[in-house]
Amino acid sequence: MYLDIPSKIINFDNYILVTINKYLKSKYLDRLMPLITSMGNLGAVWILIAVFLLLDTPFSNVGEIIILTLIISTLIGEGIIKHLVRRVRPCVNHNKNELLITKPISYSFPSGHTLSSFAVAKVLSVYFVQYKLLFMAIALLIALSRLYLHVHYPTDVIAGIIIGLICSEIVFIIIEKGYIEKFASLYQNIM
Repeated sequence: MYLDIPSKIINFDNYILVTINKYLKSKYLDRLMPLITSMGNLGAVWILIAVFLLLDTPFSNVGEIIILTLIISTLIGEGIIKHLVRRVRPCVNHNKNELLITKPISYSFPSGHTLSSFAVAKVLSVYFVQYKLLFMAIALLIALSRLYLHVHYPTDVIAGIIIGLICSEIVFIIIEKGYIEKFASLYQNIM
């Protein structure tokens, strides 16, 4: 299945990308944006936070929840939606721009970096309210870096934000309903 994207959305996406390239492009951001986007590669910054929390006994459960959030967001975004929509990345359609990072090989919609970042940032914001702005700022910077680097369309990023927030809600439902404990108990009984 391939989703046919309406021309109004394509025009909006291209307009935003051209505007970013025209008004924001600079040698400083050309150095900074690849570093910011690398924080989202395979959820690196979020995995680092999860490991830190797993080592800190009072917060080890939050580290586990971050890992669960990354798994769910990856399954939904990378495993399902990208393969249903199969949108080609802007760097493939507009290859005149020299990429500052290695060209991604997966589909474009939704932005996986954005999806996982907003999912985990929302989860962390619930447990560490005092750092909510920091977590959301990191997620937003990662999302913006994907546009600056010309590897996602704006609607990919918008969808990544929305689906990421939905994924965090799915995680909270799983926790609230006690599904983790039920699964662990079932697993122990089988073993």
